[in-house]
Amino acid sequence: MYRVITDPAALEQIDALPPEALTDYAELLGALELAPWNGPPHHAANPGGGLRRWVFGPGAAGQVVYLILDPQREVHVVLRSG
Repeated sequence: MYRVITDPAALEQIDALPPEALTDYAELLGALELAPWNGPPHHAANPGGGLRRWVFGPGAAGQVVYLILDPQREVHVVLRSG
């Protein structure tokens, strides 16, 4: 299991999510704790890289960009966009 750490700048973006997206975001956090490598790479040219992204919400309304630090079993959420 991975520990999810959210960057303060991303927290501000998450706070601005519409209420209907919060459940989807919470489910995404659960997925990141268990299987962060299931998200596609952020850069197609680096498919094995630890910088990943995960789309969430109705109609793929939001996207989280995160960095996986395997030795520490951590996932750092660095950006929420949408």
